[in-house]
Amino acid sequence: MFRALVALCVSLAAVAPGRAADKPNVIVIVGDDMGYADVGFHGCKDIPTPHLDALAKAGTRFTNGYVSGPYCSPTRAGLLTGRYQTRFGHEFNPANGPNVGLPLTETTLADRLKAAGYATGWVGKWHLGTGERHPLKRGFDSAFGFLGGAHSYFAEKGKGGTVLRGTDDAKETEYLTDAFGREAVAFVEKNKAKPFFLYLAFNAVHTPMHATDERLKKFADIKDNTRRTYAAMMWAMDEAVGKLQAKLKAEKLDRDTLIVFVSDNGGPTMPGTTTNGSVNAPLRGSKRTTLEGGIRVPFVLSWPARVPAGKVFDAPVIQLDVLPTALAAAGVESKPEWKLDGTDLLPFVTGAAKGAPHEALYWRFGAQFAVRKGDWKLVKYDAAAEGGKGTAPVRLYNLADDIGEKTDLSAKEPAKVKELQAAWDDWNKGNVAPLWGGGKNKE
Repeated sequence: MFRALVALCVSLAAVAPGRAADKPNVIVIVGDDMGYADVGFHGCKDIPTPHLDALAKAGTRFTNGYVSGPYCSPTRAGLLTGRYQTRFGHEFNPANGPNVGLPLTETTLADRLKAAGYATGWVGKWHLGTGERHPLKRGFDSAFGFLGGAHSYFAEKGKGGTVLRGTDDAKETEYLTDAFGREAVAFVEKNKAKPFFLYLAFNAVHTPMHATDERLKKFADIKDNTRRTYAAMMWAMDEAVGKLQAKLKAEKLDRDTLIVFVSDNGGPTMPGTTTNGSVNAPLRGSKRTTLEGGIRVPFVLSWPARVPAGKVFDAPVIQLDVLPTALAAAGVESKPEWKLDGTDLLPFVTGAAKGAPHEALYWRFGAQFAVRKGDWKLVKYDAAAEGGKGTAPVRLYNLADDIGEKTDLSAKEPAKVKELQAAWDDWNKGNVAPLWGGGKNKE
């Protein structure tokens, strides 16, 4: 008995003062407008991403990782609430104004973890509103970044509004991706003695295409100027992630920190829109479409203390799963009245649960929609993805055989079309009308 008590005391002494031994840190990292093909763990050859690759190697890589929106703000709304954003009207990017953004009726991951005793911090891009929708009003103890949808990476270019520390002008002069990496490391330093939640939402590699001269020189062999700049911007983000990883390791926090990395949507490659040099291969489609290229993204979960290293998970998952997964890791029970659409992924990645986390996944984006059930996907998408106008007819694909969505099987499989359409119609009954319109705001 005495020896057991001594062992317990020694174990508790190894935990930093003020830190709960059973509460891991949680870090959610979001890339912006990344191409599906543009990370090393998806086979990218011209842009090295060693730190993101190391994160994937240390945890679980999801080959069928999705987001619930095909562009920026809706995905973030779903991520921070664990609910399809169409449940509460956040279907499109909000226009500028004091009363648009993540509805005040919704509770964020920061709210829930703060209530569980976590220090909470946001660094990066917000794009979920201002005023009462400012991060400091939505569960975050500290805030550093910009509130809009896009921003210059260089202070002297002066576009995108103010970079804020809290509610004050940060007067930031450093290349913005480097500044976000610096602030993420500083947040860990300040809060290392207690459980923390960091939401690190990069604006890289969203336009405008700005890169440092030093990084551009590194990719001088890439002849296309846009692709070269994109590569330099990706490299900067990967370096920032590496600095955060190094800080966690230096503080001996790496094993007990759950990290999720996800892009907010696919790369913008659609004709007639602003593109950034990204590549979504082998997927078809682009940001702003419900084709795979718009909604299927790089997606990694790492927690060395709990999650096996080097695991590849093939069943479909979605960014809505991040909230219930983080809450489960923190020992917070998700309640039915919260009406979450996400699923705790921990039992699946640890092997405690078999099968797929979801029977089906759904999307609604104006006239576009999609449903994936097993290997089958029914989709109606923006015809501009293939140089057309309006919305293409409903099409059916088997993604197991046709990841590039090239062969429409709707005529051959009418029963499957009817089944998936009925499933989507039933799901859509739980959605509401958009709180603001879409189509004009392209960022």
